Amino acid sequence: MKALITAGGKGTRLRPITHTRNKHLIPIANKPILHYAIEYVAEAGIRDVGIIVNADTEDVQKAMGDGSRWGLRIRYIPQQAPLGLAHCVKISEEFLGKEPFVFYLGDNMVVGGIRRFQEEFLARKSNCHLTLARVKDPERFGVPEIQGDRIVRIVEKPKVPASRYAVSGIYFYDSTIFEAVNAIKPSARGELEISDAHQYLLDHGRKVTFSEITGWWKDTGLPDDLLEANRLILDHIEANDPKDAAVDGESNIAGKVILMPGARIINSNIRGPAIIGARTVIENSYVGPYTAIAEDCLIRNSEVEFSIVLAHCAIRDIGIRIEGSLLGCDTTLERARAKPRTHRFVLGDQGMVEIA
Repeated sequence: MKALITAGGKGTRLRPITHTRNKHLIPIANKPILHYAIEYVAEAGIRDVGIIVNADTEDVQKAMGDGSRWGLRIRYIPQQAPLGLAHCVKISEEFLGKEPFVFYLGDNMVVGGIRRFQEEFLARKSNCHLTLARVKDPERFGVPEIQGDRIVRIVEKPKVPASRYAVSGIYFYDSTIFEAVNAIKPSARGELEISDAHQYLLDHGRKVTFSEITGWWKDTGLPDDLLEANRLILDHIEANDPKDAAVDGESNIAGKVILMPGARIINSNIRGPAIIGARTVIENSYVGPYTAIAEDCLIRNSEVEFSIVLAHCAIRDIGIRIEGSLLGCDTTLERARAKPRTHRFVLGDQGMVEIA
């Protein structure tokens, strides 16, 4: 069995972070989103992996390498333009051949990995096995219409959803999927929709089965989704032995906290679950639950909670707690010193600031 993982697209809903970073490389609990997909595939015993990448950049290739660190063989498959998920499958036919495969959207996260879905797909000898998740906003996704234990129809982003389920970004196929993706036509938005391929399989009598994701699943397409995924991952961490970090006698570490080598905690309170990156300094500050602070950051005389702070950020002398925030690399937040006291911002396209 092989795997096909998506790591392309423009990440427009996560701008401005994605102006300078592929969305699949944004860290969740200080680890790139794409790592989780690759780890789940490796845990399922799959060794040959194709990764769909943008044709105009090699960011993912440089970050992931040849796959040997996970015991995998990775082939990168360039996509010239974001022409739809079914197009990703279509251009990967030569790599996938006749083998069954898992198609995993690289910005999706699911607790517990994919092995149980893989086993059900193989045991039921399905042509297509879909994973479904109950969501509050199914109109954002492909939505199945279910009768009894069968899917009878799938509609992409319906105005009136036929169920409260979304087809999540983890699909299992045999080679009949190529018949579907080569037969369907582009949608009104100019893409080959994977929901149309699934509907083709249903219309042509192929065996389409499904499993419900009973834990949590996240499509990390929006900033709030990233924060929620970060929370869910941090909920499952275990505190480490911070022998390579420095915590002074005036500081307090409570709950599950990971301190990476070289981190320094000075006269501060860290309340987990949280992760503090390598060489990051927390001084006279509070870091609250569900916060991931990357490497080489400085937090001084400030409070941060339920947030993601990327590498090389500085937060100094902020008089109100920062919460529910996503700070890109090299961001600086500090209290103004000069008179008159004003708010001063340097923001990229599509940035967002809320002032208390």
